[in-house]
Amino acid sequence: MAPADPSPSSARDVPRDATLADLGEFSVIDALTAIFEQGEHVDVGPGDDAAVLWCDDDQVLVSTDLMVEDRHFRRAWSEAADVGHRAAAQNLSDINAMGGRAHSLTVGLAAPPDLPVAWVLDFARGFAEECALVGASVVGGDLTRADAIVVAVTVIGRCRIDPVLRSGAEPGDVVAIAGRQGWAAGGLAVLSRGFRSPRALVEAHRRPQPPYDAGPAAADAGATAMLDVSDGLLGDLAHLARASGVSVDLRRDALEVPDALRSVAAATGSDPTELVLTGGDDHALVATFPADAEVPAAFRVIGSVLAAGDAPAVTVDGVVHEGAGGWTHF
Repeated sequence: MAPADPSPSSARDVPRDATLADLGEFSVIDALTAIFEQGEHVDVGPGDDAAVLWCDDDQVLVSTDLMVEDRHFRRAWSEAADVGHRAAAQNLSDINAMGGRAHSLTVGLAAPPDLPVAWVLDFARGFAEECALVGASVVGGDLTRADAIVVAVTVIGRCRIDPVLRSGAEPGDVVAIAGRQGWAAGGLAVLSRGFRSPRALVEAHRRPQPPYDAGPAAADAGATAMLDVSDGLLGDLAHLARASGVSVDLRRDALEVPDALRSVAAATGSDPTELVLTGGDDHALVATFPADAEVPAAFRVIGSVLAAGDAPAVTVDGVVHEGAGGWTHF
C-alpha cells in the first residue's frame, strides 16, 4: 500500500465545497478530531481503536461503532441473531485491540416501524450471547424510528496494564497476527454471487470470531503496538505505520490461506492471498513485538517493522501493493 495522502491539519484547511467522497473517510476524521479539544481526563483521544480516559486513578477504554443495513449487513444474508453477534463483536474487538477487556455496552437501534419485534428480540439475544463471551453487560441504549436499520454501539472496558496503542511500533519489531483473516471477505464474495458455500466462510461473514483472549495476552507479552483488522490487513496496518512513524513489510509465505479461500478464489478467478491481505470484518488482531519478545501462542509472525524512509508505508515482500488495501467508506 502506498503512503496515505496528507490529511488536513485542521477543519479550516478543508475547502467548503469538498464532499465526503472528495476527502475520504480518514481525512474527514482527521478534520473532525481537530475540532474537539480534549480535557485533562483524556489520556488518548480520537485516532486509536478506543479512547483512554482517566476516572480517579483508573484508565477507562471507550469506543463507538455503527452498522447500517445494506451497507454493513443484509437481512437476506444474515439472521437477526447474526447481526447482533456481529454488532457486539466489532465493538468488543476494539477494546481487545488495546489489550483490554470490555465490561459494559450501550446500544442504540433505529429501525422502520414495520420491522417485526421478533427481529429486534433475536438481534438482542445474539448481541447478548456475544457479550457473554467476555463477561460484558448491556447497560442501556435507545430505540427510535428510521427508514433502515441502524445500530450504534458504545463499549466501555479496562486494561490490567497500560493500553497498547497503534503508535508504539519500532524498527526491528516483528509483526504478528492472531485470529482468522480473509474468511469474512471470502464469505462476502460467496454471498454476493448468490451462493451459500463454503459454509465456513459464509458463517465467518455472518458471525466473526475475534480472538478475545489474544489482546490481553499480547499486552502482557510486551506488544509495542496493536489494532484489530476491521477494514483490511494492509489498510489497517497503514494506520499503525502512520501512527508509529514506521514502515511494515509482510511476508506472503507467512500468511495462512485456508483451502476454503482457495476454492472461492478458483471459482471467482481471483487471488486467495488478496482476500487475506485486503479483506475485513474478521477482527483478527495484528500486533508488533520486540524481536526478542516471546510472542504469545495465539499469534504467528507474518512480517517486520522497518524504518519509515521517505514516508510510512506497508509492503508485501518489499513491494508496494497495487490497488486498495481494504474497505473504504467513501
